[in-house]
Amino acid sequence: MSTLHQRFTVNFSYPVVFTRDAFALDNPSLADVMRQGGRPHSRALVVIDSEVASLTPGLLERISRYGEAHRELMEFVAPPFLVRGGEICKHEPVEVERIHALVERHKICRHSFIVAIGGGAVLDAAGYAAATAHRGVRLIRMPTTVLAQNDAGIGVKNSVNAFGRKNFLGTFAPPFAVINDAAFLETLPARDKRAGIAEAVKVALIRDRDFFDFLYKERDQLGRFAPAATEAMIKRCAELHLEHIAGAGDPFESGSSRPLDFGHWVAHKLEELSHSELRHGEAVAIGIALDSLYSHHLGRLGELDLYRILTLLEALGFSLYHPALSWLDVERALGDFREHLGGELSIPLLEGIGCKIEAHEIDVALMKQCIAQLAERAGAEEGQPARSGHGSAEDRSSLRNA
Repeated sequence: MSTLHQRFTVNFSYPVVFTRDAFALDNPSLADVMRQGGRPHSRALVVIDSEVASLTPGLLERISRYGEAHRELMEFVAPPFLVRGGEICKHEPVEVERIHALVERHKICRHSFIVAIGGGAVLDAAGYAAATAHRGVRLIRMPTTVLAQNDAGIGVKNSVNAFGRKNFLGTFAPPFAVINDAAFLETLPARDKRAGIAEAVKVALIRDRDFFDFLYKERDQLGRFAPAATEAMIKRCAELHLEHIAGAGDPFESGSSRPLDFGHWVAHKLEELSHSELRHGEAVAIGIALDSLYSHHLGRLGELDLYRILTLLEALGFSLYHPALSWLDVERALGDFREHLGGELSIPLLEGIGCKIEAHEIDVALMKQCIAQLAERAGAEEGQPARSGHGSAEDRSSLRNA
């Protein structure tokens, strides 16, 4: 028997640009990014979230005019292709198939670009299509939601749903560039603005207490989506995510631990159980509350810290309970998450604010008790009578005080 061992290293680098009005004729951001492709003239296919197009009158015309103004450097090969916004574009393979067909029809090669404009779901689907056409077409992401600009749109993952499972099919494929255009946020419904802040709370809790203190101090401004506070939140959250991708040693998650997934084991399941009625960020907020409460019951998170976490989430406008929680099979959800990790169960929990630990076992009975406490908290806030069997009197008092 003989064995050959192959080893090589591939360096990845991509810019994340923060700008405003990216398709203004005098804004060089997109043209400069394409120039970095190393060719005198670039070809690009634009894929855009249909909801973004409807919320932004004149956007398609501005994109066309931008291409004309920079035609010596770049060419949009076709009018923007509209993709259904939201999880529907990940649930059904139609969009991915059509993007593949457009790549073939317009002879988009590996040195050309797909410019994806939209929320996280559209970026996921378009990114998956880009990564699988020709084994990888250059992707420029232009996230249009808070969640996509501070989290989903700046990382290295692309995916679609399959077999009733979220993100079952996917790739790790870094984008060529990301352009965060703050102007897109102005057209968002309040619910979508709010949903994106959950990821900032998450990353602050497990990586940066100072950032959490900023979020807590500015909670009223963030709850009103004040531009200065919102843009500062997005940029710092993006920085922390990029630091993790570059510095954690496992950007493609080849191991079991996913340290930026605090609150996500339950969030993914709540999205499935609610048939995506819950936005991802809304489900993450519930997951953060649940895992913070569980960390508190383990004696790892102090009562004051728990109070500040729940207060922040509620001040931002999040509901910390949804009926889907009552349908949750905790053991099965943990098993599904273990399978998703591809190895040992690894659930991030809090060891104080700004510090996390990895739990490889979860006390199912205690987790169910925490779920019941969130249900009781929600009932108390709505003026409903407390329900029996939802934890001890001491637990109920502590949670209401929190």
